[in-house]
Amino acid sequence: MTVRLFAATGLCLSLTALASAQELLPNTALASAAAETAPAVVTTAPTTVAPAVRESAAPVVQDPRTAEYLIGAEDLLDIQVWKNPELSRLVPVRPDGKVSLPLVNDIQAAGLTPSELRQKVTEKLQDYVPNPEVAVMVREVHSVKVAVVGAVKLPGRYEIKTPATVLEMLAMAQGLTEFADKNHITVMRQNGTSTQRIPFNYRKVAEGSDQDNFFVKPGDIIVVP
Repeated sequence: MTVRLFAATGLCLSLTALASAQELLPNTALASAAAETAPAVVTTAPTTVAPAVRESAAPVVQDPRTAEYLIGAEDLLDIQVWKNPELSRLVPVRPDGKVSLPLVNDIQAAGLTPSELRQKVTEKLQDYVPNPEVAVMVREVHSVKVAVVGAVKLPGRYEIKTPATVLEMLAMAQGLTEFADKNHITVMRQNGTSTQRIPFNYRKVAEGSDQDNFFVKPGDIIVVP
């Protein structure tokens, strides 16, 4: 009797385990199928592209020795109004490029030629003076400054009074040092919000290539590595 009871109990336990396994089987198969059909998610690290540094060839510009002078900041101007000494002034150009005159108040001067500024002052004075005769003269030039930095004997910021080439600016800085890299001299020139990098080949110029010995412009920075 006891043997039959144990056998019946074992049979019940086996049937219970089998039912539980059958209930779990569909769920397991469904999870496996979902894993197989789910799209794979691939994560890639963001890539950073470094900005390209572009160098420009030597600029081809009008010879500044023949171009009309452009007024710049810190220049000293003598503005004369004929027969009106009270309106005449010896004025410096402010850092913002303007000058202050009686009746005219502030007027833009930087970037203009003396003739263009004379015309503007004349137009402004016509409301107060009949047929004004105006003369504009540049008494002192202080706006043309070029910096030479790096492997030169006397680095610094130079104020020049006449047009100069890159080679002349290097001469003003007392020449290159013993360890200067003559093949990688660069002239940095500001164009609005961007900076132009112009290579200067010292060896070619020293060998007689005048085409590469271009003129500097106000604000240029000559970098000698």
